[in-house]
Amino acid sequence: MRHVIALLLENEAGALSRVAGLFSARGYNIESLTVAPTEDPSASRMTIVTHGSDAVIEQITKQLNKLVDVIKLVDLSESSHIERELMLVKVRARDAAAREEVKRLSDIFRGRVLDVTPACYTIEMTGTGDKLDAFLEALPARSIMEVVRSGCAGISRGEKRLKI
Repeated sequence: MRHVIALLLENEAGALSRVAGLFSARGYNIESLTVAPTEDPSASRMTIVTHGSDAVIEQITKQLNKLVDVIKLVDLSESSHIERELMLVKVRARDAAAREEVKRLSDIFRGRVLDVTPACYTIEMTGTGDKLDAFLEALPARSIMEVVRSGCAGISRGEKRLKI
């Protein structure tokens, strides 16, 4: 089962390395990982997406809580939450028909054209991973030149929050 784990950790050198090391040492896979500073400059927020049974996820969370750098942790998958991912995709569009099709698909998926050159468009899109995957599948495979994705960022719905 897919799990989205959000945690606050000390904003210090090596903290990310220790978290990633915990996963690799135990043979757990990280599907996506995002880290950024929070409103408190001493803490960073990390969002990790991983797969595993409930027992494996319980083991991961227990091990993460033992790390000195981890301040607080929550498995967002256990309750209602919002996930978003950012994607930049460079698409080949050399003729008028290709340009029109790329623009049409971008509009359907609520993407935004950031850059236009004589040979390609660069499109920005945010949404769930499934939405981004669907956009990529809708494009002709040979037209995709480059894809960059941020990984999942998630937050709990309502009053529930991850705070020191």
